[in-house]
Amino acid sequence: MNILIIEDEKPAARLLQRKVEKLGLQVNMMLHSVEEAIAWFQNHPHPDLIFLDIQLSDGLSFEIFEQIDIKSAIIFTTAYDEYALRAFKLNSIDYLLKPIDEEELSIAISKFKNQFQKNTISSLDFEAIKRMLVNPVEKEYKKRFSVKIGQQLKVISIDEVECFYSENKGTYIHTLDNRDYLIDSTLEVVEAEINPKDFYRVSRKFIVPLKAVKEIQVYSNSRLKIILPTYKDDEVIVARERVSDFKEWIG
Repeated sequence: MNILIIEDEKPAARLLQRKVEKLGLQVNMMLHSVEEAIAWFQNHPHPDLIFLDIQLSDGLSFEIFEQIDIKSAIIFTTAYDEYALRAFKLNSIDYLLKPIDEEELSIAISKFKNQFQKNTISSLDFEAIKRMLVNPVEKEYKKRFSVKIGQQLKVISIDEVECFYSENKGTYIHTLDNRDYLIDSTLEVVEAEINPKDFYRVSRKFIVPLKAVKEIQVYSNSRLKIILPTYKDDEVIVARERVSDFKEWIG
């Protein structure tokens, strides 16, 4: 299986290469710009799979497809908002939001292998995807959650949320008045429903709002520890691979 990475940030490309090869696959080539990719495709056989960053240093990677008829399967790697990408997720092999999580990478590759073996790789409408990303539809983010308490429903405003967390296969809201409520959802669904300007997924277990971050402490293994106003049940740790993106998010 031939694998190509197209990513303008060389450290990110090398990190992705290590993660892919950790899963037992071999990355055959790495390219870093639209111009370089076009020149390479004109003189080389197309790989089986491309990990493709959408925003490259010299433009959107879709410009490659305006000149080259790509025959490869594609897994998009991007920092774009997850909601904006839903429209073409079903047509692509998958997409991975930066920073790339190893478990999500493994799932995407497994999905590719399954479709590759069945020869069911579908072609993509790159022009439609490009238009969507350049002119994304404005999203209405969730402003409240309803939770069931006995035989009653309680409405919790998004402004009352101190954090969302998962525990024992359940998803909970912890509110600023130090209460916990079980919700009928997953952290993945919640993450897609709330405004990414206000909330950040610091790890697989926690989503925190910026306004509730009371203190940020340096933690072991190049991680960060978040201190919240009332939540004390577990340490809220920013995963190492998310630290750089988290720092950018908090400004």
